[in-house]
Amino acid sequence: MEETIGSIKAKLQAAGISELPALFLRYEQDERAGVRAAVEQAKKRLCAYEKEVARCEALKKYEREYDSYAYICGIDEVGRGPLAGPVVAGAVILPKNCDILYINDSKKLSEKKREELYAVIMDRAVAVGLGYSTPQRIDEINILQATYEAMREAIGSLSVTPDPLLNDAVTIPQVSIRQIPIIKGDAKSISIGAASIVAKVTRDRLMVQYDEIYPEYGFAANKGYGAQAHIDALRKYGPCPIHRRTFISHFV
Repeated sequence: MEETIGSIKAKLQAAGISELPALFLRYEQDERAGVRAAVEQAKKRLCAYEKEVARCEALKKYEREYDSYAYICGIDEVGRGPLAGPVVAGAVILPKNCDILYINDSKKLSEKKREELYAVIMDRAVAVGLGYSTPQRIDEINILQATYEAMREAIGSLSVTPDPLLNDAVTIPQVSIRQIPIIKGDAKSISIGAASIVAKVTRDRLMVQYDEIYPEYGFAANKGYGAQAHIDALRKYGPCPIHRRTFISHFV
């Protein structure tokens, strides 16, 4: 009995990537338009997967270059620009030959994809460290120095000693470990990309919690950045305890 178009389509949709080539051989001679369309759709899925694998392999350029080191660590921060909330730094050591796909600069990923990748990274990383600098500390020593402090805290909270550090653009003062600053590193290194995702998800979750305490400012939506609704609320209600006083002088 001939398989129905619906059953073939369901089979192709449910198949894992490794199963698709055999299914193509089985069904690509089927002349029914519905089967041909289903096979073409599955071929596009396989092609997209192969492109993503190639992209992620290219992201391992620096990791391959320093492969002789045991614990290559990516460092990145999130939250230098907002008017409110902390700056958060992430430090991530991925396993050698890491095969996690879709890691990228966290700003290029949807919130849903960041959350998915965060869970995978936290589960499979050799070590993850986080560092924070409060709005008060940012006001006290300026955002750049506060960012460096958060990065040092993230490095220090790792369960193993990293070497070397792949940093997104900066060289962190008062750190004796070898550092390799990489311009736009969160889009060029899988380790830095992973660190940017961990830092971004961590900070976004914090800002959602702050939204429950200070609901006037819409922190769950704007994450402390200067969206117009946030600025309007700032002018109406004045600053709350997590606003950076040195960042809001133009508005209050």
